[in-house]
Amino acid sequence: QVQLVESGGGLVQAGGSLRLSCVASGRPFTWAAMGWFRQVPGKEREIVAAISRSGDSIVVADAMKDRFTISRDNAKNTVYLQMNNLNPGDTAVYYCAARYLPDRDTLPSKYDYWGQGTQVTVSS
Repeated sequence: QVQLVESGGGLVQAGGSLRLSCVASGRPFTWAAMGWFRQVPGKEREIVAAISRSGDSIVVADAMKDRFTISRDNAKNTVYLQMNNLNPGDTAVYYCAARYLPDRDTLPSKYDYWGQGTQVTVSS
């Protein structure tokens, strides 16, 4: 059974930074492409960033491309989301997701395993 545990969310002022972490267990981490998604009440879950299992293919949503960075540390079974210059529009629950295929994807339906989510709140 795959488990994904996110951490690092919280309350931050506009312009601040946070780093989210997601630790995976249950299957070899190096087999998994990973993604970060976010969701606000009443809206669909949307892609933030995704990374292939090799780490050489990355996608970041256009609205966050200049501010957010995804990375992975296979030795620690962890994927990170570095978020800089946060604004109130980034307030959401952020989810980590895994798919045991080589390539990353931007669609939530393409991921098989999900974490419980971590709340990020950005105050103005």
